[in-house]
Amino acid sequence: MKYPILLPNIFNHPFTYESEINLKLGEFVLVPFGKSKITGVVWDEFEKNDNKKFTIKSIQKKLDVAPLKKDTINFLNWFAEYNLIPKGMALKLVLLSSNAIEKMEKKIYEPYNYKIKKNSFKLSINQIKSLEKMGYSNKKFRVHVLQGTTGSGKTLVYFEALKSLIEKGFQSLILLPEIGLTSQFEQKFSEYFGFNPAIWHSGISKKKKEIIWSGISCGEIKVVIGARSSLFLPFEKLGIIIVDEEHDQSFKQDEGITYNARDMAISRASFENIPVNLITAVPSIETFENIKKGKYEVSRLSERYRNAALPNYEIINLNNTKLEKQSWLSAKIIEKVNFHLEKKDQILFFLNRRGFSPNALCKKCFSSFTCPNCTINLVYHKNKNNLICHYCGFKSELKRNCKKGDNCEFIFSGPGVERISEEVKRKFPGKKIEIFSSDTMNKKDSKEKIRKIINNEIQILVGTQLISKGFHFPHLNCIVVVDIDLSSHGHDLRGAEKNLQLYHQLSGRAGRTGNPATVYFQTYENNSKMISEITNKNPDIFLERELEIRKKNKLPPYQRFISLILTGENEKKLEKDAFNFKNFIENKINGKILGPVNAPIFRIKKKFRMRLLIRGSKSMKMQNSLAKIIPKYKFFKGIKLSVDVDPINFN
Repeated sequence: MKYPILLPNIFNHPFTYESEINLKLGEFVLVPFGKSKITGVVWDEFEKNDNKKFTIKSIQKKLDVAPLKKDTINFLNWFAEYNLIPKGMALKLVLLSSNAIEKMEKKIYEPYNYKIKKNSFKLSINQIKSLEKMGYSNKKFRVHVLQGTTGSGKTLVYFEALKSLIEKGFQSLILLPEIGLTSQFEQKFSEYFGFNPAIWHSGISKKKKEIIWSGISCGEIKVVIGARSSLFLPFEKLGIIIVDEEHDQSFKQDEGITYNARDMAISRASFENIPVNLITAVPSIETFENIKKGKYEVSRLSERYRNAALPNYEIINLNNTKLEKQSWLSAKIIEKVNFHLEKKDQILFFLNRRGFSPNALCKKCFSSFTCPNCTINLVYHKNKNNLICHYCGFKSELKRNCKKGDNCEFIFSGPGVERISEEVKRKFPGKKIEIFSSDTMNKKDSKEKIRKIINNEIQILVGTQLISKGFHFPHLNCIVVVDIDLSSHGHDLRGAEKNLQLYHQLSGRAGRTGNPATVYFQTYENNSKMISEITNKNPDIFLERELEIRKKNKLPPYQRFISLILTGENEKKLEKDAFNFKNFIENKINGKILGPVNAPIFRIKKKFRMRLLIRGSKSMKMQNSLAKIIPKYKFFKGIKLSVDVDPINFN
């Protein structure tokens, strides 16, 4: 008998194999492909092109793995169509290193055995109302948004919703935007439920991933807390998806196969016919619009846990003070911080810039250090004593022959968190200080660092936006935004929305246990209106106005963007092909083409980049027309096309 077998590769169709074994849809098999053996899945339809002549090979083995459900196959077919990727690459996201993991002995799954303990957490009246509105007993698809001010106990509400479903034998998926959040969240989960969830992200060992993949597939593991990729695990009986911090830009996968994990989670829930819950303090503009249209249900928590007050805000006008040379902290801020330290408050200095300095400049020849592979400056990391490109990872020593003499003599333009940390150490000697960024918190000792922060063993933090994402630090009552001006400029379509979400989340880290807290904004632009808007207790006012601007200018969420990025090592060849490609697809697709233009970061990893942006209606028409036309165009040798549906970053 013949079977269509989809393989985890770049093909958009299954291959035909034969077998004497009786196989069902979704079953995993081992088949010959070229000179190797490869894992495949019995798919839902044969390749449509019947004109090809090929030798039909035999399936070698049926694997001892629970079959992929029809709903999951339907989701993967849709996922490939929506994001304009081959079906085989969608399947690859499900597999582990292109393999399926066969069932293991039951005792291997014991660390994840679930037995829910009784706990004494009591929900407030508002939390109970939100829980009822979540309709957690409803097994059908619907999108519910739990919007609550930071520290209002949103996690407690959806833990209660999960409890009921786990007790009924359903599996649950909790998506988090950052790997760094998982350790504190895992502890919170274990304390509440009394058993360990499975943690899934790129830092988990291959052996552990094999156990989790297999345990999910056969239904032995009930709860997964994971990053974007956990969305594609082969759940046997998925009952609910939670997307925590749904507004977070990190849910967008920008490299390789591009997709938005939040949007894809909603789609998977739709195909599986299960509820999905989006959790946020400030909704993304898309989610806010869907709430307004009545497409998504919403419940709101307006009070913080134990009625803790939101922090106060104070603007420090840098025009009224003179900073010391090579200093970024005003005398007024030092005075304020000392006041908080005397009260045993924990302090956070916030600057959304990694490293020591974004620009190392020679004071003799005025040359900066730029990346040889990308059109971007290298960032000096003093702790590692090297310069690093944050795009391709290139590293260089801080040493160079000068055009005007022997060696360059460097000055550093602008601060990063390492530089602020040095100044903080000088101003507050004897205090325990820790840098909180992706360079320091994705390491093995990060769990211990978080424990020390929670116990107030670290008095001062110097952090990037990573710290704004869902951490609970009970003693943090003073936040200093070193320079809000650094993140309020630029030509980012989503700049205003990002600022609103960032500073709402950031201020929400302070005063969570009821003590008085203050956020101080140092700024040269005395724009108190902007600061009061982005810190307003009711973010909906800001979002309403932002929606009006987007509607007027025909921007998402009212229209769809698809970004087409052409890359190549030959700049002239790339430019010519970009214009040829535009001419080829113009008038053949359902959308307006903007460009081609040089991408803002014109060169990354030795490849030049040009961008076309297609704007059109919010339907599958653009994807369908592009899917037909792109394969018909022959690019010059060395030119590669990447497609990004619903882009978030425009670099």
